[in-house]
Amino acid sequence: MKLDARLIVVVAWIAALPAIVFAQDSSAGQDKPLAFRSAIELALKNSATTGLAQADLKRALSTVQQGRDAFKPQTVFGAGIGASYGFPLSLEGAAPSIFNVNFQGDLWNPAQHSYIKAAHSDVAATTAQNADRRSEVIMEAAVDYIQLDLLESSLAIQHEQEQAAAKFQDIVNQRVQAGLDSQVETTRARLAGARTRLDIAQTQAAADQLRLRLSQLTGLPASSIRTSTESIPALPSLPQDQDLAGEAVNNNPAVKAADAAADAKAFRAKAEHQQLFPTVDYAGQYAMLSKINNYDQFFLKFQRNNVTAGVSIRFFFFNPVQRSAAEVAKYDAAKSRKEAQNVRDQVSADTLKLQRSVQQLAAARDVAQLEHQLAQADIEAAHAKIESGAASIKDEENARVAEHERYTAYLNSNFELDRAQIQLLRQIGQLEAWATSPPNR
Repeated sequence: MKLDARLIVVVAWIAALPAIVFAQDSSAGQDKPLAFRSAIELALKNSATTGLAQADLKRALSTVQQGRDAFKPQTVFGAGIGASYGFPLSLEGAAPSIFNVNFQGDLWNPAQHSYIKAAHSDVAATTAQNADRRSEVIMEAAVDYIQLDLLESSLAIQHEQEQAAAKFQDIVNQRVQAGLDSQVETTRARLAGARTRLDIAQTQAAADQLRLRLSQLTGLPASSIRTSTESIPALPSLPQDQDLAGEAVNNNPAVKAADAAADAKAFRAKAEHQQLFPTVDYAGQYAMLSKINNYDQFFLKFQRNNVTAGVSIRFFFFNPVQRSAAEVAKYDAAKSRKEAQNVRDQVSADTLKLQRSVQQLAAARDVAQLEHQLAQADIEAAHAKIESGAASIKDEENARVAEHERYTAYLNSNFELDRAQIQLLRQIGQLEAWATSPPNR
């Protein structure tokens, strides 16, 4: 019995071993940082905007099919049962019958063909709008990820600054107790520590908000989101002499959507005008008649099964309402074309503005980097002066505070440059290619 009990325990432990290993792997996976490309792909997959885009595209495609179905026979099965007294009158435009089949469809209808072309243009406009929505999701996820990575770096620096401020406060307290400094220096040291804690609280709050937004975009728990600086691909350099405004006009999804919407309204205006053209429909009818409707009394010959098939040709001779509708559609199409031109001009102007701002932000980033290098040199100089007795430890601490501030300014300027470059990539239609590329920094 003891051997059997031990065997049962061993078997149970072996059976539970995969679950234990899986739990260890899951916990290890939670500690793994979220790669930049993974964040982009998850945002595209889980964003509500993606679901809306798919629904809009399916709706536009269904509209195209709806226009094509007008040329297919519309078939109706039914009956017009009823008793007749005297001459057999019609029921809802058809002879009373036990059973009947009616079919009808467009055979030649220029207006309907134009409506189908307008629906195809709507599909193109929806596709372009979906591409613009997609790039918006990518840009938001990329900017939030890069900013969160910046804040995590800033938090590390601020915690170092907090430790340095605590050490400085201890040194100041010792100097005050030794009578080397006044009590005011203690207050200044405490103020420096309080400012550092305030900066940490503000940075942590901003990081938590970005982590929550990335959680909403990716579908991952906010507590598990940690960035990886090495996974962020380097932004491509865009020369200032390159015609990015013209490239944006050719590739920007908003421009394509506006042009496609203008084309759709132009086709609809043409269709409204073609409503005045002749049309040809094919139609047919089968009816099984009954003698209870007095057909055998009022007609020379009664026949139970009857079939009629042919075409219906219509010529519109005078239709002022439709002519006015065609005029309204024509001016609506002209307005849409002007609106599309405004979109092109706006995209061109915004792209040029972004292109020049990237140049300015790059220069500002270089200035901040050089100022940080000078601040580092000031720390070394202060340390050398302390060793020679020409400066106090307070001078070194002030130099370190200035160095932290310069480094934070450098990180902020670098982020502003990255954000402007990302916006510029979106304008010229190259954002997704960059966001999904492997890291090379």
